[in-house]
Amino acid sequence: MAMNVKGYAALAVKEPLVPHSFVRRDPREDDVVIDILFSGVCHSDIHNAFNDWGGATYPMVPGHEIIGRVAYVGKSVSKFSVGDRVGVGCMVDSCQHCSACEQGLEQYCEEGSTLTYNDIDRHDGLPTYGGYSDRIVVTEKFVVKVPETMDLRGAAPLLCAGITTWSPLRHWKVGEGSKVAVVGLGGLGHMAIKLAKALGAEVTLFTRSPGKEADARRLGVGHVVLSTDDAQMKAAANQFDLIIDTVPYVHDLNPYIPTLALSGTLVLVGYLGSLDPFLNSTPLILGRKSVAGSVIGGIAETQEMMDFCGKHGITADVEVINIQEINTAWKRMLKSDVKYRFVIDIASLK
Repeated sequence: MAMNVKGYAALAVKEPLVPHSFVRRDPREDDVVIDILFSGVCHSDIHNAFNDWGGATYPMVPGHEIIGRVAYVGKSVSKFSVGDRVGVGCMVDSCQHCSACEQGLEQYCEEGSTLTYNDIDRHDGLPTYGGYSDRIVVTEKFVVKVPETMDLRGAAPLLCAGITTWSPLRHWKVGEGSKVAVVGLGGLGHMAIKLAKALGAEVTLFTRSPGKEADARRLGVGHVVLSTDDAQMKAAANQFDLIIDTVPYVHDLNPYIPTLALSGTLVLVGYLGSLDPFLNSTPLILGRKSVAGSVIGGIAETQEMMDFCGKHGITADVEVINIQEINTAWKRMLKSDVKYRFVIDIASLK
């Protein structure tokens, strides 16, 4: 039952996305076929399509913040039934047997997890295509349930922006009384604030933009520190158990290290690449401070986050668009002109 699917694709590097028809693979026994309802638009969609990270293959159908309904289940599927509300995030498979996979941390699969798009299926060698389309086929192990109470449009970005910030909050055991700071108020930053606040932390925003204060407070921030103001940065010394740095480009980490408490950690979730300027190790050594990295989260963690968000009424702040507006949305996103995530209504494909 090969499936003809409609979507939007990048056909070459830095070309606008265009309508594109393609064929999804035949469902295997453990597969779920999902009718896509909404697809979040992530900054990494642009990075991949523009080949900023290398390894781009075309045609590329982006999208890894996918919400839909189950349309078909393979005969060995046990967790899902036709009609279930479900989500798919940044990966659709992994080796399932390395030490990372055995810990439920498939995003760190030693053989490399299979990405939702711009990757190769590890069983049949076919390319993977993402959520800017009307249907997707995914093994049930990489599908999560979406709580019945949750608004589906605002749920889509939880599959990347949400889990990217949830995983470090859980790993560094943030809870009542924790002091957490977030660097940057965008798609990732606004989710970090909502989740940290709901976990019981006192949340501070580091920003370069004085105009973001009102919105930050609406999201749950207790304090706003202008990172360009030396006096404000000095006043924030030795405070934070965890800093979640969501900035997606190279920037100086050194001003933030003194604001960490003893044994505190700054975790990078937005930027991949070399640091410039170098890190000064003195404040690290003299305060047992750490700089770490984290990427998305495992499937069990993702389900935990979805259930937590359902319980606490948390979704992303979104602007819903028709798929025909995607190229304009990408241009706006590059100017940070969105609060805080675009979500494509896939019904517009019809």
